[in-house]
Amino acid sequence: MTTIPVLPNHADHVLVASPSSVVRQRVLESLIPRARSVEQACGGAEALVHLENGYWQVLFLDRRLPDLDAEELSQTVRQLYPAVEVVLLDGESDGSSRQSVAPAVLPSTPCHGSPSQSGDHRDPNQSDQASDEQNGDQDAHHAGYKNPSDDFAAACDTLPGMIGSSAVMQPVYRMANLVAPRETTVLITGPTGSGKELVARALHQLSPRATRAFAVVNCAAIPETLLEAELFGYTRGAFTGALQSYAGRIQTAHLGTLFLDEIGDMPLSLQPKLLRFLEQKELQRLGSSQVVRVDARVVVATNVDLLTLVGQGKFREDLYYRLSAFPIAVPPLAERPGDIVELAAHFLKQFSRCLPPPVLSRDAAAQLQAQSWPGNVRELQNAIERALIVADGEPVIRPAHLVLSNGRALGAAAGDRTSSSGTAMRAF
Repeated sequence: MTTIPVLPNHADHVLVASPSSVVRQRVLESLIPRARSVEQACGGAEALVHLENGYWQVLFLDRRLPDLDAEELSQTVRQLYPAVEVVLLDGESDGSSRQSVAPAVLPSTPCHGSPSQSGDHRDPNQSDQASDEQNGDQDAHHAGYKNPSDDFAAACDTLPGMIGSSAVMQPVYRMANLVAPRETTVLITGPTGSGKELVARALHQLSPRATRAFAVVNCAAIPETLLEAELFGYTRGAFTGALQSYAGRIQTAHLGTLFLDEIGDMPLSLQPKLLRFLEQKELQRLGSSQVVRVDARVVVATNVDLLTLVGQGKFREDLYYRLSAFPIAVPPLAERPGDIVELAAHFLKQFSRCLPPPVLSRDAAAQLQAQSWPGNVRELQNAIERALIVADGEPVIRPAHLVLSNGRALGAAAGDRTSSSGTAMRAF
C-alpha cells in the first residue's frame, strides 16, 4: 500500500529527490495538478544544485539517497534554505518492483516567517521529536563519520588551505563540506590555476582518511607509455628497465585518497582499467596475474569539459558518469574579485622575509582587482612574488612594483599616485 505525501497548502514549487524512478513518479502523480512547478533529482548533490539555482518551497527527500545522508542533508537544507519545507520519504521494498512511499514531515521555518502561510501538517505524536530536531538535538551521526552539519554555517566560510570568502566560493565550500566525510568519487572542474588541487586536499583533510596518504597523479605530466606503470605498478622484469617491483600510485593511496589531476588527458587505452578499479576496487600490476585489493577514495580534477571529450570519442562515457558522481565547479579568479586583496595579502605573508610583511597600497589593490587574471590564483601568486622582489624591502607594495606575466608593469599604465609612506591597505 502506498501512502501519498500530503502537499502543504503553500507549495507551488516542489522538488522531489530520490534514486528510484518509481518513488519519484508516484510523488509526482500525487502532486499534479496542485503544484505549478515540479522538478526531479536522482540524488542529494543534484537536489542541492536545484536548490542553489531556483526557487523551491517543498523538498520531498528519499531517505535512501545514493550519495548523501538524507538526515544530514535535511538539516543542511533547513540551515541554508530556511523557507524550504523538507519532507522525508521512506521508500521500502516489498519484494517486488513496487515501493511504498511514506512521508515524514520535518519541522521547517514557515514561508515569509508567517505561521498562517505555511500551515502545520505534522502528526501531533511527532511534536516532541520535531522540537528536538529543530533545536539541533537529533543525533544523525554515522559510525566512523563526522556530521558535516555540525557548525555548518561556520564550516562553509572556507576550506582548509583555501583563502577567500566571496559569495561565488560559498557553493564550493558547501558542497565540499557535505561530501568530504563520504566515500563518493568527486569531480572537481575549473580553469588552470583556480585551486582545484587545494579543494582536493581539503576533501582529504576533512575526511576520515585524513591521517592516511594523499597520492597525487598528474595525468598530463606523465608520458602515456609510463602512466600505466606509474598508476598500477609493475613487477620485477615486467619490461626492460624494471629492475625491481613497484607498487604504483594507486596502491600507495590504500586507506587514503587518490587524486588524479587533469583526468581528461588520461589515454583512452588506460580508461577501461581505471574504470575497473573504480568499480571493483582491485588492480593488477604489470607483469603479474595477482589481483590486489585497494581501498582508496578517488578525487579527480580537470580543466576541460569531459562531456565534450566524450562526444569527440576521447573519453569513455561510462567512465565519465562514474567519475562525475559529485561534481564541484571552482570559479575563475575573475569571478571572485572580492578575494583578490585577501589572497594578495596572504601571498605577501608567505613570500616576504620581513616582519611585519609589506602591505598593498590602495592603488595597487585597485589595480589587482581590475585585472582579468587568465592564469587565475597561480598568476596572482606569481605577481605578488615578483612585486616583493621589485619592492626590495619597501614596506608598501605600489602599482609600479606589480608586473604581470606578460612583463607589463601596472604602474606604467595607471600611474603611481601613492608613495611608500602613503595610504596602504592591509587585508589581515
